[in-house]
Amino acid sequence: MIRWLVIVFLALLVFSGLRPWLEKLGLGKLPGDFRFRLFGREFFIPLASSMAIAFVGMLIGKLI
Repeated sequence: MIRWLVIVFLALLVFSGLRPWLEKLGLGKLPGDFRFRLFGREFFIPLASSMAIAFVGMLIGKLI
């Protein structure tokens, strides 16, 4: 279980770092992507964008 927690945490860090680039592609603004401010910092939780990217990756994996 701790392995999945670490993977989810790392994925959220990667999405947060790639957020400006992903917003140019239209990801990060989907319904289900949460953005909030807490203690002066902006946090971004891209649930819908993560699912969209996973779905595209799954389709590519099935085709190859």
